[in-house]
Amino acid sequence: MNRNNLWKFVFVLAVIFWSFYEMYPPMSGDMAQEFKKQAIRTDAAYTNIVERLDKLQKDKPDRSSFANLVDAVGTNDITRYFPEYDVKGEMNPTRAVLDQMQRAAAGKIKLGLDLQGGTSFLVGMDTSKLDTNGVALANKDLALSQAVEVLRKRVDRFGVAEPVIQPAGNNRILIQLPGLSEADKESATEQIQKAAFLEFRMVHPDSANLIAQGLTEPGYEVLRKKETAADGTTRVNSYLVKRKPEMTGKYIKSAGVGRSPLGEPEIDFTLNSEGADIFGQLTTDNVGQSLAIVLDGELQSAPRINTPITGGRGQITGSFTDKEAFNLASALENPLQAPLIPLSQSSVDPTLGKDTVKSGFYSAIYGTIAVAAFMAIYYLFAGVVANVALITNIIILLGVMCSVGTTLTLPGIAGIVLTIGMAVDANVLIFERIREESAKGKSLRGALAAGYDRAFGTIFDSHVTTLISSIILIFMGTGPIKGFGVTLTIGVAASLFTALVVTRLIFDFLLAKNWLKSLPMLHFIRSTKLDFMKLAKPAFILSWTIILIGLGYGIFVRGNNMFGVDFVGGDNLTMQFSQKVDSQKLRAALTKDAKVIDPLIQYQKESSGNEQLRVTSAFGTAEQVQSTLEKDFPDAKFKRIALDKVGPTIGAEIQYAAVVASLLSLVGILVYVAFRYEFSFAVGAVVAVLHDVLMTIGVYCLTGLFEVHGRQFNATMVAAVLTIIGFSINDTIVIFDRIREDLKLGVRGSFKDLINQALNQTLSRTIITSGTVFIATMSLYLFGGGAINDFAFTFLVGIITGTYSSIYIASALVLWWHKGARPKTSTQVVMENTAASRS
Repeated sequence: MNRNNLWKFVFVLAVIFWSFYEMYPPMSGDMAQEFKKQAIRTDAAYTNIVERLDKLQKDKPDRSSFANLVDAVGTNDITRYFPEYDVKGEMNPTRAVLDQMQRAAAGKIKLGLDLQGGTSFLVGMDTSKLDTNGVALANKDLALSQAVEVLRKRVDRFGVAEPVIQPAGNNRILIQLPGLSEADKESATEQIQKAAFLEFRMVHPDSANLIAQGLTEPGYEVLRKKETAADGTTRVNSYLVKRKPEMTGKYIKSAGVGRSPLGEPEIDFTLNSEGADIFGQLTTDNVGQSLAIVLDGELQSAPRINTPITGGRGQITGSFTDKEAFNLASALENPLQAPLIPLSQSSVDPTLGKDTVKSGFYSAIYGTIAVAAFMAIYYLFAGVVANVALITNIIILLGVMCSVGTTLTLPGIAGIVLTIGMAVDANVLIFERIREESAKGKSLRGALAAGYDRAFGTIFDSHVTTLISSIILIFMGTGPIKGFGVTLTIGVAASLFTALVVTRLIFDFLLAKNWLKSLPMLHFIRSTKLDFMKLAKPAFILSWTIILIGLGYGIFVRGNNMFGVDFVGGDNLTMQFSQKVDSQKLRAALTKDAKVIDPLIQYQKESSGNEQLRVTSAFGTAEQVQSTLEKDFPDAKFKRIALDKVGPTIGAEIQYAAVVASLLSLVGILVYVAFRYEFSFAVGAVVAVLHDVLMTIGVYCLTGLFEVHGRQFNATMVAAVLTIIGFSINDTIVIFDRIREDLKLGVRGSFKDLINQALNQTLSRTIITSGTVFIATMSLYLFGGGAINDFAFTFLVGIITGTYSSIYIASALVLWWHKGARPKTSTQVVMENTAASRS
């Protein structure tokens, strides 16, 4: 192995080892076992704790190990058994040890609420405060929907990925957060409850004298602030403050944590233009007076206005810890219009349902094995090398996701599915190029070198166009849209690395050792001479006809029935029971007997230990759900506890962000393809992507003709559509690259003949890549069940449509754009300009 390859080999091994290090431990350890394993000394008290813990684990197996451990420890001081945990200054050192132990034992692979469940908070909004805080909201519904979006922003900033937040009833909000430790639950609860009513109120000019005399004036109240003097002594200062604020925190544009000259945390805020004008006028009119800064009814500071403040910037000082300052800054950026009151807290099952998660996991494994088996059978040893690269790709992907703290959800899995497809595609491109070079009579070493060189441009362009889309989704999207973008970005980068570096390194090493004499491959799809463009016009017309029929049927016939609970909300039925029934049986009964589409079934455990069943279904179906469950499962003795109307989990803001991000992605793709190829190619690529998305939606709408109710738009369908965008552009770029190459080579014939030749040259690659992704997705469709089935169905339609559109939409548009004439390549344009300048 030469020196260059040696360094590459060392680098690849380092990346793999680093990925494993970041992933370990992949899943969370049992807290009871961690407690026993990590103790460095024992005594009689420790032995008693362990005995109580073992008994609790036996008596209450359904309870979390952490809860059993807390009860077993009781009031005992356990810090001496675990000196490695730093608990200095903690109010409750024993609880601090357990919290740190739980974080240390937490698995590195974080699963979202849809895959592993989490914690559910039900909070009530105190709507009586809406008018007393200077807020003029039209109705409670508007206040509630505003609170949902505010809470989503807060929770995102807190670091909890892809929560479920939806209105429940007239004045309550249901919040579900994935896999939180006990300490994180407390922080999340604090962040959720903080209303962040920021008010600027004037202090009475004669405040000190009036308070000293025990007097107040109408419209004023006494607020107190504990302050620390320079000598370390503390005292409580009282101020007579106006009840009505001069302005509120709704004008705050941004807020962050800064440092005072003494190094203490403070809140720096910036007002919007309207707020800056109001604040400037306020401070101009009251120079020499004191201005009270009041947060959630508590006085933070009361600085004297020495000069007018017209810059729209200010600070809030106080005795904050770093954590308090961060939470306060977050709340100020996203203030609630009314305070929230915690009503209940419980642990919940995965939103996809345990049965769906389990079946989806196994179906994903089956699909991956099928793809790997096909590659090994069709490409023989080269396929084995591709499988090594695929495994390496997944390892690096998971390692980076664990390193940056990404949460894996169903949209994230969709990103992984697309990553696997692109990884397979990159290797197929390389192997097909190697096959072509070998057919020209080149040696194995020469064919390998030429194959990688010729495939590089195609692989690079297809991956970059996908990266443009995924990066825009990260910065513009929210919730599941952002999660998909993060996973896809990491996966695409890993795919580039493994396809171009890892596989090449393996081949070079085997050649250097003279262990690789030949590289045989099966070749079922040999040279074809199909006239694809002959059918371009009728195929183009047929495509858009189907799209118009599908969209028309969805809009005018199915109407609002097209939208599932994720988009429009529904009935939320909570029931108690005496015998637990498997969620898969419940789902089967509701879908087959009650004809309820995509019911959300969750078991939730209250803090008291009582377990309840929660079923969310379309509006007006709760009675049907209840009667079906009572009839089909009499031994369970289901009984209604509560029935609420819940809002959508994919709110207007997420929908808007998804549309904007997708449109910007198309613009980015348009610019890049125009720069790398030609403007007509860019138009063809973008129209093909739009065609694939609309065709998929149209087919989805038309399912109402063949199924009782038809499929509905839900969160999994959104993930599938995003995946289709990435798959479609990747397939189109591969074909465009071959057309561009043939143009540069000056292949004889008309432009139509050249496009047909390029399509025939890439036909083997197209069928193999689309076929392998189809196999993997078909496994999800056949064995996934529930929401996984919806995702798989949508993506299967997208795979077929994306493969078809690369030929009959994208390529056909390029042909028609130039009216059948050959476009000039950038090289030809340069040569003509050079010749013209010389003459």
